[in-house]
Amino acid sequence: MKYSELYAFRIKQLCTKKGITINRLATYSNVKQSTIDNIVHGASKNPKVRTLHKIATVFDMTLSEFLDFQELNDYSIDDEEED
Repeated sequence: MKYSELYAFRIKQLCTKKGITINRLATYSNVKQSTIDNIVHGASKNPKVRTLHKIATVFDMTLSEFLDFQELNDYSIDDEEED
C-alpha cells in the first residue's frame, strides 16, 4: 500500500465502523464531497492537515488519534519515492 492510500484506507475503515457513507462524511465534516472523493480514490496524494482534522472530528478523534493506526505506524516512508 502506498503512503497516499493509507489515508483512504483509514477513512473507509472509520466510515464502516461508524456506519456512515462518504457522502455523509462530507456533510458532517463540512469538506467538499469532491475533496473526500479525491482522497478516497487516490487523486489527492497529499491532503491538507486542515482537511484531515475536519474529517477526524466526525469520528470524535483528534488529528493525532486519526493518524495513529497500525498500517501508518508500520509504513516505511523511505521505501517510497516522492511524487
